[in-house]
Amino acid sequence: MSQERKLLESQIREIYGRVVYTHKTHEKCADLLKERSDFLKLTEIILSALTTTSILVVLLGDGIVFQLFAAIFSTALLGLTLYSKDFNLLAIAEKHKQAALDILEVREKLFSLLVDLRIGNNEIEILQLKRDQLNDKLVNTYRGAPKTISKAYQLASKALKENDEFTFSDAEIDKFLPENLRIKANS
Repeated sequence: MSQERKLLESQIREIYGRVVYTHKTHEKCADLLKERSDFLKLTEIILSALTTTSILVVLLGDGIVFQLFAAIFSTALLGLTLYSKDFNLLAIAEKHKQAALDILEVREKLFSLLVDLRIGNNEIEILQLKRDQLNDKLVNTYRGAPKTISKAYQLASKALKENDEFTFSDAEIDKFLPENLRIKANS
């Protein structure tokens, strides 16, 4: 492989690695925001139920303690409602999911570009043009994507490094393929 091709491959590999992390981070961000939204909704339901129950007990004639509970629960519910009124976690989570899908598309094309580079079928100028087009698509995707949160990056890092969420053994891949395309069958 020529020095030019090695340099290009090195650059594409670097981009590919960043894209793998970014894709997984957006997926984890979407998951985290969905969990937070679910938690907030459940907390609102519980506080509403507690407020209503306390008010009903007060109306049916029980004392000051339940008036205090009703006031505390309704205040907490008001605080939670005010906190969550300005942003829709589910909508933001959906934007992260869409960004992850757009980044996944680029990731797969970068992978194919690396294979093309190794095969050596294309001229370096063609490979550079493809790289530039993918970079442009990636930059546009990043511009439209919501910001990720550090917790999502930590989860993505763990998922990729420790849980091997992006790697497969030959045996695992063979299970998905017809017999004539399996490595074990062709050995």
